Amino acid sequence: MSYEAPLKEMQFVLKELADIGSVTKHQGFEDATPDMVEAILREAGKLAATVIAPLNKIGDQQGSHLSEGVVQNPDGFKEAYQQFVENGWPGLHQPTEFDGQGLPFLLQAVVSEMWNASNVSFALCPMLTAGAIESINAHGSDVIKKTYLPKMVSGEWTGTMNLTEPQAGSDLSAVRTKAEKIDDHYLIKGSKIFITWGDHEMTDNIAHLVLARLPDAPPGVKGISLFLVPKYIVNEDGSLGERNDVKAVSLEHKLGIHASPTCVMSFGDETGAIGYLVGEENNGLACMFTMMNHARLEVGMEGVGLSEGAYQYALAYAKGRVQGYSPEVEGRVSIIHHADVRRMLMQMKAFSEAGRALAYVGAAAHDHAHAAENEDYRNSQSRRMDLLTPVIKAWCTEIAQEVTTLGVQIHGGMGFIEETGAAQYMRDARIITIYEGTTGIQAADLVGRKILRDKGLAMSELIDELNQFNTALAAETGDEFAIMSRQFSASLKALTDSTQWLLEKGSETPHTPGAISVNFLMMVGTTLGGWLLAKGALAAQKEIEDGATDEFFKSKIITARFYAEHILPRSLAYASTVQSGAASTMDLSVENF
Repeated sequence: MSYEAPLKEMQFVLKELADIGSVTKHQGFEDATPDMVEAILREAGKLAATVIAPLNKIGDQQGSHLSEGVVQNPDGFKEAYQQFVENGWPGLHQPTEFDGQGLPFLLQAVVSEMWNASNVSFALCPMLTAGAIESINAHGSDVIKKTYLPKMVSGEWTGTMNLTEPQAGSDLSAVRTKAEKIDDHYLIKGSKIFITWGDHEMTDNIAHLVLARLPDAPPGVKGISLFLVPKYIVNEDGSLGERNDVKAVSLEHKLGIHASPTCVMSFGDETGAIGYLVGEENNGLACMFTMMNHARLEVGMEGVGLSEGAYQYALAYAKGRVQGYSPEVEGRVSIIHHADVRRMLMQMKAFSEAGRALAYVGAAAHDHAHAAENEDYRNSQSRRMDLLTPVIKAWCTEIAQEVTTLGVQIHGGMGFIEETGAAQYMRDARIITIYEGTTGIQAADLVGRKILRDKGLAMSELIDELNQFNTALAAETGDEFAIMSRQFSASLKALTDSTQWLLEKGSETPHTPGAISVNFLMMVGTTLGGWLLAKGALAAQKEIEDGATDEFFKSKIITARFYAEHILPRSLAYASTVQSGAASTMDLSVENF
């Protein structure tokens, strides 16, 4: 896997679309100079290509296994993780007070894409640790922070998220794991399922964040508390003590991400697992959502990374596979010369670039929301980040399903054969629309909380910005930009009309939001993808007018035009389904299914 071509694209998006220059003006981010950013990206690319990517197929074939209570990871994973830690990657975005580097989350998003494109199973471990760090730092006591965060920031210890139980998936009100206060700690008893990297031997300790109920807790989600349960008890001097009463009792056998151990965790089979309260009693869900929101942005990056990886695989195969003949070319040709294969590659490329742009813009909003000095601007960027988070998580993972499937299709029959590696991207990608909140849950969040509850404030701010851009796009000359302008104008109108329809009629029936929410979200993502690619095309055109001869800039314009012609029209279809309401979805009785 190469990172030379994507690196140029990443740098372009950082500069022209995510506006990294405005991010690095915030206090604390001044060290992220252009030279440092380039050096970070190049070193991340080297590690991803030479150390992490070669383990992707090995991890898929070997998987992780549980033997005599010990989770065994695939060959090379522990050594790669140690190199990852020694090079300082876990602390890139983490607080300097805990020995992190304190760099923008936007940079974390870029290197996260590289880890995910190379080996999503590997990337899941530091991703969950980063989310746990954010939750502990926001809600943990000073003692907990001092004890755990330096080791987690360095990567010496990892973290997990323990929410799901057999009867409590998306509905966390049904959590049954119990907690009982004993002196200065709590005893945790219960079990959790689907715990990613719930146990392993790559680090000395693991900090589990666990949702549980106290004996007198009120029913429902208001009675859930959050606890930190370490694999090994930490002594007062910081050394590791005895093994805590928590263990992995089995691993799930999955369609993909085989190297990532998905554990069934048992707490308190003997005396009870010792845990420490994070935040306040009965306020655990709010504390956990700090980690969840971080994870949702990161899972969006998984979609971007998997799309990029699948595209690179398909592109290399299409250039090398000789098959058939093509008009205007003598002799037999590689399949990239066939128009339909070119269509599929362009679709993969356009989707991947649109997803990357959206995810980076969301990461920049995250930085502005946390670091901007101006309160009004900080609040507006917080609204923007909240609005974009479910779209980044859901849309970037949904388009990854299409991109990775096209990667298999381009390989033809060989795509169905595991040895090519194309199918692994498709299998690994299948989970990302499910965990950390399914597409339907993200869509419900977007429609219910981010549109209806705030009466469309954040969306109206975004639409105002899109209208301003639409005016600038219409003023650009050239056939390519005329096409982009026409298609984007239609898409923007569909988004505006559908948002207004939602605000006026979204509560007509109890089922209306649920029936239309996924199509509304997909319309938003599709429209924003068109906006950002067209915005990138304008920036590329300016470079050309200023004398740039690099074909890269021409490719940006061509890709944006392809997106406008082949993908952006989907937004009109999505708008039609949104404004049809819930009737055809709900009118058929349960008995007639």
